[in-house]
Amino acid sequence: MEMDFENFDRITQNPAVMGGKPCIRGMRVTVGMIVGQIGAGVSIEELLSDYPYLEQEDIMQALRRYWSIVVDL
Repeated sequence: MEMDFENFDRITQNPAVMGGKPCIRGMRVTVGMIVGQIGAGVSIEELLSDYPYLEQEDIMQALRRYWSIVVDL
């Protein structure tokens, strides 16, 4: 499956960062961590407060990226 990152410009993958897992803007914050936190009931506002270097669009793209993978399964 070819990955289209055109709509996910904040999602990066690098084998040297977090084992190649999809991350936010090259940081050590993975899409999976964000999705897991949201799934555990943490609000977007709480995430932004806990991780001040994140922006709302980072979280939104992480959620869209996750769902783009799930829908393809």
